[in-house]
Amino acid sequence: MQLHKIVIYIFMGIFFANIFAQTKPVYEKYDWEKESVADIDVTDFQTKDIVAFKDKRIHEFCFLDKEGKLIEYALEHKILWLNSNDRIEEYNKVYLPYSASSEIVRNKARVITKDGKVIELDQSKVLTAKDDETQRTYKYYALEGVEKGSFIEYFYVVKKYPSYTGHRVTLQTDYDKKNVEFDLYAPTNLIFQTKTYNGLPEIIKDTLIKDRNHWQLYLDTLSGVQQEEQAPYNAMTKFLIYKLKKNLANPAKELVSYSIASQNIYNVIYPEIDKKTHAKVKKFIESIPDIKDKDLVKSIRTIENFVKSNMFVTDVSREDLSTIATILDNKVANEQGVIKLYAAIFNELDIKHQIVLTSNRDVLKFDKNFEAFNFLQEYLIYFPKLKLYMSPSKRESRVGFPPGNLTDNYGLFIKKVSLGGFTSGVGSVKYIKPVNYDKTRYDLVMNVSFDTDDMTTTNLTMDRAMSGYYAIYIQPFMDVIKKDDKDEMLDGIIKSISENVEITNKKVYNDNPEAFGSKPLRIVADLVSDAFVEKAGRKYLFKVGELIGPQQEMYQEKERKLPVENEFERSYSRKIIIEIPKGYQVLNPDDINITKSYSKDDEELFMFNSSYELKGNQLTISITERYNQNIINIDMYEAYRSIINSAANFNKVTLVLDQVK
Repeated sequence: MQLHKIVIYIFMGIFFANIFAQTKPVYEKYDWEKESVADIDVTDFQTKDIVAFKDKRIHEFCFLDKEGKLIEYALEHKILWLNSNDRIEEYNKVYLPYSASSEIVRNKARVITKDGKVIELDQSKVLTAKDDETQRTYKYYALEGVEKGSFIEYFYVVKKYPSYTGHRVTLQTDYDKKNVEFDLYAPTNLIFQTKTYNGLPEIIKDTLIKDRNHWQLYLDTLSGVQQEEQAPYNAMTKFLIYKLKKNLANPAKELVSYSIASQNIYNVIYPEIDKKTHAKVKKFIESIPDIKDKDLVKSIRTIENFVKSNMFVTDVSREDLSTIATILDNKVANEQGVIKLYAAIFNELDIKHQIVLTSNRDVLKFDKNFEAFNFLQEYLIYFPKLKLYMSPSKRESRVGFPPGNLTDNYGLFIKKVSLGGFTSGVGSVKYIKPVNYDKTRYDLVMNVSFDTDDMTTTNLTMDRAMSGYYAIYIQPFMDVIKKDDKDEMLDGIIKSISENVEITNKKVYNDNPEAFGSKPLRIVADLVSDAFVEKAGRKYLFKVGELIGPQQEMYQEKERKLPVENEFERSYSRKIIIEIPKGYQVLNPDDINITKSYSKDDEELFMFNSSYELKGNQLTISITERYNQNIINIDMYEAYRSIINSAANFNKVTLVLDQVK
């Protein structure tokens, strides 16, 4: 269970006792216009593969007359013009929201061909299917008669559990839209607060309507935005968030706030533990080897490795999976349960920590100025003394290296406070610093010599070291990987420079979970290859740049619209030591020299530098590359791109070896 849902469930039903007069829901009278599609002129859109000529959303909160319970109706109405076979394939099925906690109360769909023929779909065309992998049931319209130049029009209304603690509505997609509308209705006693993002205009309160509250937004046009390489697309599209701010029937009560969220989450994560459970926690701690290391980081790392090796974490929402005693008995927990287990262990060992809730910045950046629970999606444990974070449920993560997309972001930090014998949680929004670039390294030392009988054959000794995020998916699991799988994985890392190398010997160092975070995963291998040298007359062409492996290239034909975001900061150090055969010289060593750097406010953010030193017959190439910032806004994109491409340019460097005359 996601932790923000804990708060929602606790909130439900605590402040709707006084109900104001309720009018009939708007959706009951809603319908499409009989002739609206026939009047649409598509002359100016012939180069587009799809255009939305209507995109209307209505979210309406109502009290059920008999039960006095708050519910929400969500309406979506679209008119799409499809002008390509790919888009027809994409939209020949229109999926409907469907779950155990929601009900489709109205739905209509029709196809209007380019010749004006109207094909209305009856309920027999609403089909049900099940996803083989997730076993999730879904409903969809099976559209018929769709051809290039056709319109499809549909709307549906879903009756559902109310989303009032923070709900996102995304209006911008990858295609252009006309007549974009958003309406939010609520009883007169419920006051909602809204916020728009990424340049979407503000939502306006309707002051004319009196029988209910109404907030609205209308856009005549909304341009589509295309996905771009390394862009946080979902986070950068235009969207809005709404939440319930006040109930006039009980105006003194605070509704959606991080103050209440912090208290509720604290109470769930730190329940009172009975003597029997406490004894089980102590026994579990005693079973963890080497736990009492004087080094606090090592102790936490030991606890984390042990828990993640011995506990299975599932997505199932069940009470026994979040009960500490049962978890320790069965070695199975859900997300909430494993966090409670860590909290109990750290409390028992007096390891100071805080619970942190945040969001994945690729999808939704945490807004430090707007308190809404849909930002409370992902959780971390923070150790203030060490200034390190741990992801309690992500098995591939380790302390000091939380999921990168949860860093460089803000989050809600929940701290334990005690006053007069009463203990609770107090929350504050703070910045989650990313892990510094020097903690994530991909280093290489390559010794190169040429076969004395055939210079097109090279003998290589590779010494590769990976640390931080580059090792996180491998090093913590090296002790449980089967030997054959381990060999295959190591061979894949070695052959990342080229498939055309023969591995004659290899050895791996620090291949255990305990080494992660303190020692790099190191692979040393002897290689033979004929992939890097070609003979051209009396000269030899040595593709030295390929020894660092393929590099990312960023080329942009169109003007960049979205920022670049990386998961983590990173650095590289490479050294290539070449023994030049006797009687030969390098004609173009200066091709090695590439220097690019970008600084802002006297801080170097990105850099690439390759240089060489020639001593006798030994040519030593040194390459340094680092990226000290994850979020690259448009104003620094060209500088970033030039540095990325510098590494790609080095990858293409070919040295010419010729006999000394």
